[in-house]
Amino acid sequence: MGPVVVDSSVILALFDPHDALHDPAAAAVRSARGAGNPFVLPASVLAEVLVGAARRGKDERDLRHRQIVRAFGVPCHLDESIAVAAAERRARHPALRLPDALVLATADVVQAAVVLTGDKRWGSLDVRVQLVA
Repeated sequence: MGPVVVDSSVILALFDPHDALHDPAAAAVRSARGAGNPFVLPASVLAEVLVGAARRGKDERDLRHRQIVRAFGVPCHLDESIAVAAAERRARHPALRLPDALVLATADVVQAAVVLTGDKRWGSLDVRVQLVA
């Protein structure tokens, strides 16, 4: 199938068993992994998901960082091509938030087959979006 870009909503759900998306997120990740698809972790997503852990302290942040990288691989750096693609997406969709545009732009640049998210607003933005719900 190809690379699978993972959004912060999916990762946050995986780490919170009480999250309504926990089970669907786990099933979607297992399915992609079982099919042999590589994951792409946008650096912006890593930043978003580490905020809560960082509030609890450096040790918690470092632990969560290691867990995420072990599960999804080394983050894809935010580079000039992703920045330009994000700007293009925001120009076409003014209501699109920058963090969301960065995830979708990462998918554009790495030519992802799928973008996993729990954000229902993304459905009309890209045919590759797979809503985890």
